[in-house]
Amino acid sequence: MKTIRIANGQGFWGDSLEAPVQLVERGPIDYLTLDYLAEITMSIMQKQKSRDPRTGYAVDFVGAVARILPACVERNIRIIANAGGVNPQACSAAVADVVARLGLSGRVRIGVVAGDDISGSLDDLMARGVELKNMETGEPLASVRDRVQSANVYFGAAPVAEALRQGAQIVITGRCTDTGLALAPMIYQFGWSLEDWDRLAAGTIAGHIIECGAQTTGGNCQVNWQSIPNLWDIGYPIVEAAEDGAFVVTKHTGTGGRVDIPGVKEQLMYEMGDPINYITPDCVADFTSIHLEDDGKDRVRVSQVRGRAATDMYKVSISYLAGYKAVGMLIYSWPDAFEKAKAADRVLRQRLDALGLKFDEILTQFVGVNSLHAGLAAAPGPEQPEVVLRVGVRGEDRKAIERFTKELAPLALNGPPTVSGLGGGRPKVEEIVAYWPALMPKSAVEPTVEVFTA
Repeated sequence: MKTIRIANGQGFWGDSLEAPVQLVERGPIDYLTLDYLAEITMSIMQKQKSRDPRTGYAVDFVGAVARILPACVERNIRIIANAGGVNPQACSAAVADVVARLGLSGRVRIGVVAGDDISGSLDDLMARGVELKNMETGEPLASVRDRVQSANVYFGAAPVAEALRQGAQIVITGRCTDTGLALAPMIYQFGWSLEDWDRLAAGTIAGHIIECGAQTTGGNCQVNWQSIPNLWDIGYPIVEAAEDGAFVVTKHTGTGGRVDIPGVKEQLMYEMGDPINYITPDCVADFTSIHLEDDGKDRVRVSQVRGRAATDMYKVSISYLAGYKAVGMLIYSWPDAFEKAKAADRVLRQRLDALGLKFDEILTQFVGVNSLHAGLAAAPGPEQPEVVLRVGVRGEDRKAIERFTKELAPLALNGPPTVSGLGGGRPKVEEIVAYWPALMPKSAVEPTVEVFTA
């Protein structure tokens, strides 16, 4: 039976720069996927593009391509990445420059999947009756329209598979589903129908298992984490996919980390809502149908996956401005570190109140006591040798937030004793970018696919 090896070398924008190189150099693969995007990433990229129209994409991807492209061309490894962000055309141009610098002009075809950025079409869509209601609150987008920063449709695997069919050796997308990056080469290589729901669901689950990179090969793993070997050299995940939809999760031989059933199960639960109805643009996957079995050292076989027909809707990721925030920290030392930190918080709040400053929220955390498990350590046991007082404020009044940033540092001299550091310096005022999830009919938007020779 025909099989292909699909590896994922990025779980987010900021993941290991060495992972793509490792996957290309330390064993055979057919496809390398690189997943850079999260909801907040799109708004960051949109801000970058508004300042400079040549930006708005994951620049790390261009550097990765420069390091691995000669080997990928020689070994016929295809690269698929959603690194395009809100400017896939600019990203493809930067990659084309790399192709030329490497002396590979005329030998590399680049595919660009776009059309997901609907930020310029929102008014027209709403005028046509597409309300883009918030999926959680039911509010129409009109309530925050004037504050919208970005709006992107989650396309699936189909346009990526089409780019591969047209001969693309590098496929760059905008907002594509994480799972679609891995599903696309299966559709292309095996000739799967776009209505073969069981196989599409299997490919979707394969993509879900490897989408977070080393999180499925032992990284960020809760199960017997102390025994995971050589985390410093952790291997990134590979799916050996078969034409019938079954696949094996593994990693390159000789790399650190671990692939086992408990670890794969842990990743399967990541971002899981309704396990029976895991909805993507490509299909509805039933995670309760999955069968896992040990297939040898660092190998887990996945089979018997079931799926159902895709819906007629796309999910839309919208970001909008929701005021301002600032967060600052002071470090208090022994003795009575916790008591000093609590006293400093009281003093700070009293001073802010005396200044007449109003905020939507003030949040205090005592790092080392209860910042991760609030309320569970209200009466700590042995005295902490040090406690970090972390205070954050948010609100619509930027001037009030700015004044807060000037009231924390003075506590070092006019508050409780033994402040040993102003963590991170004076707090900075930042815009709050809020997330607005919505749905829209698939008939209202169409992906575009362009493939050219660089």
